[in-house]
Amino acid sequence: MSEATPVIEARGIYKYFGAITALEDVNLRLMKGEVLGVVGDNGAGKSTLMKVLAGMYPPNKGELLVQGQPQRLRSPRDARDLGIEMVYQDLALAGNMRIDENIFLGREHTRNALGFIPLVNHKLNAVRAQEHLDRLKIQVKSVNQRVEELSGGQRQAVAIARATALHAQIVIMDEPTAALAIKEVRKVLDLIKDLRNSGIGVILISHRLDDIFYVCDRIMVLFHGRNFAEAPLGKTDRNEVIGWIMGNKSKENVSAGMPLS
Repeated sequence: MSEATPVIEARGIYKYFGAITALEDVNLRLMKGEVLGVVGDNGAGKSTLMKVLAGMYPPNKGELLVQGQPQRLRSPRDARDLGIEMVYQDLALAGNMRIDENIFLGREHTRNALGFIPLVNHKLNAVRAQEHLDRLKIQVKSVNQRVEELSGGQRQAVAIARATALHAQIVIMDEPTAALAIKEVRKVLDLIKDLRNSGIGVILISHRLDDIFYVCDRIMVLFHGRNFAEAPLGKTDRNEVIGWIMGNKSKENVSAGMPLS
């Protein structure tokens, strides 16, 4: 795969729910080590598109390519096998379990008892979890802490650590800072920057334009289930993006060639 090949690309995606068209001819591309901000008002189709990319919803029409190869995702497991992970807004963490248990939940390291009975290797899981947290510069008292004891920012960090524990190449994040205190927001955004610097492509859904302009390389706007506009962050500003979210395009936008449709 060349550097010019997107790590994931959606072409002409349609998604219907009965008589409702949630996505109509939507295109998306994400490059290696890029953070793409996906924004739009409620009902614009952001979450639906992300769930298509994560294998939760099959598209009714359109094509998905991963590392330049056409793929048909039948389930989140198919997506995960291709290096696509999604961090959901509710995090889906088990609060009564330890940090290391959450990071490797369902994917635990095992050892053989009596030569053939697989048992969870708790010691190795703890060591690998700590090593992974260290790589991501995530600080916790101990991987033996229960998730319910953590702050909101730490829980978000653990969810990101779980998503990247098995060599993910693409991480999709749905409103990762929505419920965080201000001091924790910056830590999560810096963690996203660290993922980018390690070559992981990140798709960030957020209503917080401060977050988008701080961490993203490019922004893509959906409006009523369709592509509306797209631009590198250095070639737009907050007021223009707010206009796009509301469905407004100026002549300057059109002449600059920013919109996708």
